[in-house]
Amino acid sequence: MDSLSDIYTIGLFDDKYRAFLETVVQLRPRLHRYCSRMTGSVMDGEDVVQEALFEAYRKLDQYDNSRALTPWLFGIVHNRCIDLLRRREVREAAEASAAVSELFCPVPAPVLGVGRAVERLVVHLPPKERACVLLKDVLDYTLLEIAELVGSTEGGVKAALNRGRTKLAALPDSKETERVVDPELSHLLHLYVERFNRRDWNGLRELISADAQLLFPDGYGGQLVNSPYFSRYESSPIFVWQMAVGSVDGELVVLCMRQDVEGWKLNSPIRLKWANGRIVRIADYHFCPWVLPAAGFVSVGGTEFRDVSPAPWGP
Repeated sequence: MDSLSDIYTIGLFDDKYRAFLETVVQLRPRLHRYCSRMTGSVMDGEDVVQEALFEAYRKLDQYDNSRALTPWLFGIVHNRCIDLLRRREVREAAEASAAVSELFCPVPAPVLGVGRAVERLVVHLPPKERACVLLKDVLDYTLLEIAELVGSTEGGVKAALNRGRTKLAALPDSKETERVVDPELSHLLHLYVERFNRRDWNGLRELISADAQLLFPDGYGGQLVNSPYFSRYESSPIFVWQMAVGSVDGELVVLCMRQDVEGWKLNSPIRLKWANGRIVRIADYHFCPWVLPAAGFVSVGGTEFRDVSPAPWGP
C-alpha cells in the first residue's frame, strides 16, 4: 500500500489474511508498541502495523523462509513508521531542533530506565535515534541487527545511541500538556455517544457522511455503507455495549465500554474524523486489545487511568 488511506479500500478481509495474522499473533503487540513509540500515537501505531502486515502478506511469496520472521516484519514496520514521520514533516523539524547533536562529546552512556519510561521519552528524539534507542534499550536487538533494520552501520548505530541516550538524560522534567480540543469534533463525538447509548440508529447515521470510510482492523476496510458495522451493535443486548467520550494520551476519542460481572470496563477506542459537519471516517480498534494498554493514560468521565493493564513486550 502506498498510504494509510489504502487500507480503506480492502472490503471484508479474506480468510488467508486472517490465517496470516494468526501466525503473528504473539508478535503483533510488540510491533504495535514499537510503532506507537515511533509515531507518538497508539492509534497511529496500530494503523501503521495494519498497513505493514498487509504489505508483508502480499510479499509472502518473496519471503525467504530461511530468514527469521520477526526481523523481516520489524523491517517493514520500521520503514512504514519512517514514511509516516516524513509525511508529517516531523523528521525535518526534529532534526532541525537537534542540529547541535553532532557536536556532543563522547561521554559514558547515561544510566536510563528501560521499558515504558524510555518508550514515553523517545518521542523527543529524531527518528533514527528514536528507533535505535527503542530497538536496543527496550527490545535488546544487537547493534548489527539494528544496523540492518535502520539502514546504517554498527558505528552509525553506536553514534545514534550515544546521542539519543545523552538527549534523554538531559531532558527536563515536564508536565504533560493536553491537546487543543476541536469544539466541532467534540460536539460530534458527544452527539455520537448520546445517540448510540439511546440506540437511536437513524439519528446516529444522520451524523455520518454518505461516503464515510470504515476501518475495523482485522475485519473490514472500505465504505461504511457496505459493511455490517452497526448491525453488530444493533443486534447486541442493550446492556452489553456503551459508549463514552474520553481521551487517549490527550487525543479526544470515543471509548467503547463493555459490561461484565464486575461492571463497565474499557474495551477499545474508536477514532472519528470529520469534515463539513459530518463524520467521514471511523476507525474502530475493537479487535486490538493491546492499544489501550500501550497508552500512557486514558481518561473518561473525569476519571484518568494510567498504564491501563500494561501489556508485555513479549519474548
